[in-house]
Amino acid sequence: MYAAEYKRKLELTDHCAWAQRFWDDLVPLKNRVVQHPLFTEMADGTLSLTRFRRALLNFYPLVEHFPKYMGLNLGKTRPGAAPGHEEAKLWLIDNIHVEQRHAYWYQDWALGFGIDKDALSSVVPPAGMDAINHFLWNISNNASLEEGIAATNLAIEWATGEWSQQVVKGIKRYADEGKATINRHTMAWLRAHASYDDNHPYEAMELIKRIAVTEEQQSRALAAARRGFEYYLLALDDCHEPRFESQASA
Repeated sequence: MYAAEYKRKLELTDHCAWAQRFWDDLVPLKNRVVQHPLFTEMADGTLSLTRFRRALLNFYPLVEHFPKYMGLNLGKTRPGAAPGHEEAKLWLIDNIHVEQRHAYWYQDWALGFGIDKDALSSVVPPAGMDAINHFLWNISNNASLEEGIAATNLAIEWATGEWSQQVVKGIKRYADEGKATINRHTMAWLRAHASYDDNHPYEAMELIKRIAVTEEQQSRALAAARRGFEYYLLALDDCHEPRFESQASA
């Protein structure tokens, strides 16, 4: 019985009333991230190479740290002692490995735009872009399990999955103009996140539904997801700031 339980995938269920309100409340913020000029310009090939490289370089710490944030949330799980914690434990264990693989694929994407691994590993993002890392580290380390999952696997992964669907369609324009090397290796990160069968944010919402059984827990999780989107927007605004256009590319 226990082996069968371990192998069983997390089953998505229809949203109850509070969960549907929770989800719907976040859609406008999620859409602001997805429709940010940084991503729409990436998608149509008009984002300058300087800004593109700035984004790839300074968002790398978020990608590299992401499985670590999930590891911090894994440490909060209390299987058998709290609702949804067994499912969360198994899901986090499985997907930490996935996110680590994505970090390597991101390195390949950056290399296609002329950014090597040494530059990525030594980058110190500006405060506006680094604030999201501090927020995610703090909430994953210090807040409840439902808050940590809401801020990371729901907010960040939900928006990223949608904007990457736009960007993957237009990224080859940079290769056509001789600005980047585009191949299956440099496209792996984008394609993985643009996949329509990537259920991570939906599975994260399912976990929140199972863990957050009180109104207080639900409110905390909603606030954490909102704040995750807000910090995401702060990072994007800083990256797209015109004053950086004249800086030398990474």
